Amino acid sequence: MSTDVITRLKQMAVDPGRVWIQDGTSYAALLDETGRLAHTLLSLGLGKGDRLLMQVEKSETVLSLYLACLRTGVIFLPVNPGYTVTETEHFLSDAEPALAVTDPDRVTGLSALGARVLDLPALIALSADQPAAFVDPVHAPDDLAAILYTSGTTGRSKGVMLTRENLASNAEALVGLWRFTEADVLLHALPVFHTHGLFVATNCVLYSGASMIFQRTFQPASVLAALPRATVMMGVPTFYTRLLSDPGLTREATAHMRLFISGSAPLSPATHAAWRERTGHAILERYGMTETNMIASNPYDGARRAGTVGMPLPGVEVRITGPDGAVLPQGEAGAIEVRGPNVFKGYWRLPEKTAEEFRDGWFVTGDVGAFDAEGYLSILGRAKDLVITGGLNVYPAEVEAALDDLPGVAASAVIGVPHPDFGEAVVACLVAAKGAALDEGSVRAALRDRLAAFKLPKRVLVLPDLPRNAMGKVQKAELRRVYAGLFAGT
Repeated sequence: MSTDVITRLKQMAVDPGRVWIQDGTSYAALLDETGRLAHTLLSLGLGKGDRLLMQVEKSETVLSLYLACLRTGVIFLPVNPGYTVTETEHFLSDAEPALAVTDPDRVTGLSALGARVLDLPALIALSADQPAAFVDPVHAPDDLAAILYTSGTTGRSKGVMLTRENLASNAEALVGLWRFTEADVLLHALPVFHTHGLFVATNCVLYSGASMIFQRTFQPASVLAALPRATVMMGVPTFYTRLLSDPGLTREATAHMRLFISGSAPLSPATHAAWRERTGHAILERYGMTETNMIASNPYDGARRAGTVGMPLPGVEVRITGPDGAVLPQGEAGAIEVRGPNVFKGYWRLPEKTAEEFRDGWFVTGDVGAFDAEGYLSILGRAKDLVITGGLNVYPAEVEAALDDLPGVAASAVIGVPHPDFGEAVVACLVAAKGAALDEGSVRAALRDRLAAFKLPKRVLVLPDLPRNAMGKVQKAELRRVYAGLFAGT
């Protein structure tokens, strides 16, 4: 059993001079703030097992509230602030949170859905008069810590139930593997509604007693300005491609950095090579999912191989299986399955779906991969049609449903194609109904109130027909092949 995240926080807070956020909060002040917030949650009637939905723009308080939920046993449910009210309705009805904490401009919309809503400034004000000292109840490693929603190919979002041990074991493994120490300073420019920024980045810092430079958004100029004070940066591939286009990225600017880590989407070998040539650093690529936290990582010492995600983390098992479930020999491609303390407890209120996704105690990831002779894992594709754009997941079925609701659309198919900045771009292929006229601008405009910005197609192509097989199924592989170069040179 791993040391609980809150236990580590209390150990770090003993030193009053230990810094949590550069130019901001100490660990001691963080512990006090989480204590006040924990008392506030209890005063609002929340208790162990209740859900708290958080949908706010990135701030330090999000991390404090996450830790306060861990202290009380309230289950933390972060939601992308880019989601519309319509998109958020499913999370409210499915998770039935006891409280939704939002930015002020979202209160009216969520309240209209019947949710109990409090804006973040009001929550902070309520906590001001609460005591800092808080006696934590007893928690078990298998207690739920968080529910993170991830969409399925049907378009319905599923709640991934993550336990305290899932988070703690992964943090412990990563801190050791990536050599985090109290001397490290992490440049944190990731969103905090997602596993990468919320759990991987935050928990690695906390577990090691390191500190972070906390940036609300990723802006290349701001990142480059902050790099001289940092030792580690975690990012999605888009971060690295954008920094490579900035002349301020040089060997001198990165000479003091210890480690650059990439995840949430595949890092192209071209970006890996360009970064190494420009800075002298080899980006360390790793592999994880919402359901599993981190699974594998390229080594800290040794070759960081472009196009691979390295080896399984300590304590994590990975196997490659064929269609019949049999384990395949080294070098053969098949389904990636995972087992270990990092693997989630199941999908919220979906026991049948949970059972479908496990085979003999192994979680079937839906990804296709293979191990090479030296044990490096390569991700070769996805069994599902997931599009990962800028490190965020977009499921075509959800976008297609919105497209099919538009007047004049007879058929739609959404695909992901290579993009030099986002890794993949969402592209909509449409067939117009007889007598209807569709144009790219009006279709995108009609989707803006229905979908979060990152889900909006970057291109809308109106075609005479969609390629289909003998059974009438749209051949998306053919569409991806034809339009693979759509963003070449952009």
